[in-house]
Amino acid sequence: MAHFPSSDGRSGWRASVLTLFPDMFPGPLSISLVGQALEAGLWSLDAIQIRDFGLGRHKQVDDTPTGGGAGMVLRADVLGPALDHALAINPGAPMIYLSPRGEPLGQAIVRDLAAGPGVTLLAGRFEGVDERVIAARGLREISIGDYVLSGGELAAMVLIDAAVRLLPGVLGAADSLTHESFEHGLLEYPQYTKPREWEGQTVPEVLLSGDHKKIAEWRDREARRLTLERRPDLTTGKKYR
Repeated sequence: MAHFPSSDGRSGWRASVLTLFPDMFPGPLSISLVGQALEAGLWSLDAIQIRDFGLGRHKQVDDTPTGGGAGMVLRADVLGPALDHALAINPGAPMIYLSPRGEPLGQAIVRDLAAGPGVTLLAGRFEGVDERVIAARGLREISIGDYVLSGGELAAMVLIDAAVRLLPGVLGAADSLTHESFEHGLLEYPQYTKPREWEGQTVPEVLLSGDHKKIAEWRDREARRLTLERRPDLTTGKKYR
């Protein structure tokens, strides 16, 4: 198991990832604000090698699908002990299987996970995992989108990044979180900065007016317009949480 503790020994919010490729971590999670938060002890990361729980001399972790079919399936008698090990080092953390058939990851789910003690994430490979381990360990299945990746590691990084940035002290300006896309069921309004004119395009005059009420009204209208144009599903409240 690779452990990436805080520099001062504190653990904070803890993410445990079960993977066949622990060398992928921390990867992008070691840079920018999330990486700085890791160094500061606001969260910690465990990358647990599934093969450590493999069977026999060759540490077998998978086998052919029962009933036939292409590919390989990760074995329940390997994943069960691996998940039990993760539970022992990260007790109380929800156990999640990153799966394209899972419920879509949305900002409400991210907020709930960030408010807890951390997460234990199973990053699958091949054709997936034995269904019995999902039921036996009560794994929650979550998807980051309607597409298929080579494995769950990148999806695990996405979920961790989304949650860690919500932890207290990670972002400098807490107010910035309240105006982001999805926080109020809307996409974020357009942003501008200097110069005032660029390639014939100018910053909307209302943003230069200094009238905070009019600026707030403009931003709200733009957020609603963009949401209706690009993500009408968000207005129904049915697809993403």
